[in-house]
Amino acid sequence: MAGGDQTSPISVILVSSGSRGNKLLFRYPFQRQKEQFQAATSKHRSPFALHTPSEPEDQDGDVREQTASVSESDEQVVAGFSDVILATILAPKSELCGKRFELKIDNVLFVGHPTLLQHSQLPQVSKTDPSPKRETPTMILFNVVFALRAHADPSVLGCMHNLSRRMAVALRHEERRCQYLTREAKLMLAVQDEISALHDGSPPPSPFHHILPKSKLARDLKEAYDNLCSTGLVQLYINNWLEVSFCLPHKVHKISNNYISPEAIERSLKSIRPYHALLLLGEEKSLLSQLPADSSPSLVRLIKVTSPMKTLQQLAQDADLALLQVFQLAAHLVYWGKATVIYPLCETNVYMLSPSSNTYIHSPYSEQFAQQFPGCELSTTLTEFSLPTPLAEHRNPLGTPVQQTQLVHTVMWMLQRRMLMQLHTYVCLMVPAGEESASSSGGSGGGGDGELQCAGGVARAIACAFSAPTALVFGSPPSSDDLTLTSPSLEASSVELGACGEDSPVNRRVTENLLASLPEHERSCINAVPAAHNPEDLRLFARLLPYFRGHHHLEEIMYHENVRRSQLLTLIDKFRSVLVVLTHEDPIISIFHSPTE
Repeated sequence: MAGGDQTSPISVILVSSGSRGNKLLFRYPFQRQKEQFQAATSKHRSPFALHTPSEPEDQDGDVREQTASVSESDEQVVAGFSDVILATILAPKSELCGKRFELKIDNVLFVGHPTLLQHSQLPQVSKTDPSPKRETPTMILFNVVFALRAHADPSVLGCMHNLSRRMAVALRHEERRCQYLTREAKLMLAVQDEISALHDGSPPPSPFHHILPKSKLARDLKEAYDNLCSTGLVQLYINNWLEVSFCLPHKVHKISNNYISPEAIERSLKSIRPYHALLLLGEEKSLLSQLPADSSPSLVRLIKVTSPMKTLQQLAQDADLALLQVFQLAAHLVYWGKATVIYPLCETNVYMLSPSSNTYIHSPYSEQFAQQFPGCELSTTLTEFSLPTPLAEHRNPLGTPVQQTQLVHTVMWMLQRRMLMQLHTYVCLMVPAGEESASSSGGSGGGGDGELQCAGGVARAIACAFSAPTALVFGSPPSSDDLTLTSPSLEASSVELGACGEDSPVNRRVTENLLASLPEHERSCINAVPAAHNPEDLRLFARLLPYFRGHHHLEEIMYHENVRRSQLLTLIDKFRSVLVVLTHEDPIISIFHSPTE
């Protein structure tokens, strides 16, 4: 475990309070390297004494290394606190049970969820029952505590408290059902008493090393600690009965040295659209084997029909599920790091290298790529995506179908490892700010001096697109203006446009109403464009005008308005004098490629 890792716990501790007082039942890690170091260095004299020939110079270097390891060990054993002190400070009063427990001492922060055992509600054994009576429980409360670094992110503290609470609920249930916690506590205390008796008069060694092979609960706590430090995924079966599943998103969604906060992930998952697709981050068989036995059949069906070429709307139809349920299942898979959200693979997708991708020639991915695609090199493949290029241009027109299939699998492989990011095209309405600029660009249709005078407008449009709160806030839901894109007023306008003639008075009136929200000088610039003299082009422009604010990429416009890409690109080209095109990532997806936290 890295010393600077703020997401990994320092230790996990189980304490109890009962008739025998406050007891530290188990903690992990349990090595006492400080005692070993003191025993090894007790023969040394004052640090200011000269070295004798019997004491080589490199021994001092060894001592410094041991000192460094001891400082790290002290952090792992919770700053050298004794078991008695930890049991006293981590077992609160009954009034604090059922609440979040936090205690900061020096550079260590303890987080837990103390739980009160209500023994009066335990099932009573009748006198006629032939089975032996249960002994009266002596434990009043217990607390599963995670020791963290004091400068850890508050979201990490909240996740650790959530895991402590889940484990406490499971342990309390098993205690009420079969006194599982009482049995485990008696076993742990018996081993501690035995070790203390064998070393009467001398400092006893750590008893937790002997508790581990005998106690199932101790092994569960150790497994939880190891998984939190490695993968961030915890899946325990308390008493081989109750499942406790937990995901630490800071570990699962960590990119390079940055991690994605749970709040950003939640906001992004709430903004998933039906035109998005789901890309599994592993093999289908491997993912299905990792699911618990009582997993939802709907989740299994969704995994089996998932394809990066299918939208979530198509997945809902293929799996015979409601679209809302597909959203929930997809968000569940993404949160647990089993899948990621992408735009469906197609030839028009524009990909380029992600800023967080590992481009080293001898990276671990290079060997994996060579095994997956024999005869190909990862470095050569990555160079093809140095510049943003549509996927169709990477395809060899004379290539075989096998080569085209390999290209798709290659892109999927790199997307699974977040090496590529997709760039989308956004459109912003850009007109000169003043009347003089509008009049100068009116007759030329945006050419000559008009284009020079529009340079400031382009800069303002780009700045607006990248600073608008609803444009690039990661995972932000659509604003109220966005929700009006499919409002009945626009739908009614489309119906009226289709029911009447191409140049009927009704169509002209609807077009004027759609443009009425613009300032006068913006309407003048739009009407001055030569394409505006074509009623059909002007009506389509007015219909798509709410999307030309830099908040919606072309794929989203095509989905909402049911227009073809060629039709949309032609319209943008005709009105290029008042429209500026931007290219960047989809803010809903980019959080999983370029985290800012």
